[in-house]
Amino acid sequence: MRYFWTFFWAFVLVQMLSYVVSSMTEGGVFDFKSGAIISVGVFILIVIATTVLPNEPVEKH
Repeated sequence: MRYFWTFFWAFVLVQMLSYVVSSMTEGGVFDFKSGAIISVGVFILIVIATTVLPNEPVEKH
C-alpha cells in the first residue's frame, strides 16, 4: 500500500509542478504525458533511495 501512495503523491506533485512550470514559460504548453513519465522516474528514485538509506540511527558521529 505504501508504494501505491508513494506513486500517487509523486504523480500528483509532478503533474502540478509540470503545469506550473509550463504556464510560467513563454509559449509553454502543458503536456500530461511528459509529466507522467517524469513521475514514474521520481517514483523509482524514491523507492531506490528508501532501500539504500539505513533505517537504524547512527551511534557515533
